[in-house]
Amino acid sequence: MEWSDDLMLDVILTTGGTGFSARDVTPEATRSVIEKEATGLAIAMLTGSLKMTPLTMLSRPVCGIRRRTLIINLPGSRKGSKDCFLVVKPCLSHAVHLLRENQNTVRATHARMEEHTVSQSDSETQLTS
Repeated sequence: MEWSDDLMLDVILTTGGTGFSARDVTPEATRSVIEKEATGLAIAMLTGSLKMTPLTMLSRPVCGIRRRTLIINLPGSRKGSKDCFLVVKPCLSHAVHLLRENQNTVRATHARMEEHTVSQSDSETQLTS
């Protein structure tokens, strides 16, 4: 809570404690401090990691927001935490801009995404015509 409330960190990454053993309580601890869950991030990490190992389904990551800080639980293994981080890394900057209410940057990102989607749709239309 201090890292979010006092230090106002943008992102907090935790590693470990997301498994099935009695000592794995990171998700419960995270839920006790976040105000909103960011389930899309957890789903993305699980989906991406499942492509690499079936043991991913034994992980219980929680991601969420406290004030303007994004908190992400990564698995404890070096490979697992690296794999999961690489899945969420592309959206972290945008998430921080959203939390910090940097409207101009958020709008610019959305415009770029829409341009890409429109261009892709035009290409698909041309391919099917």
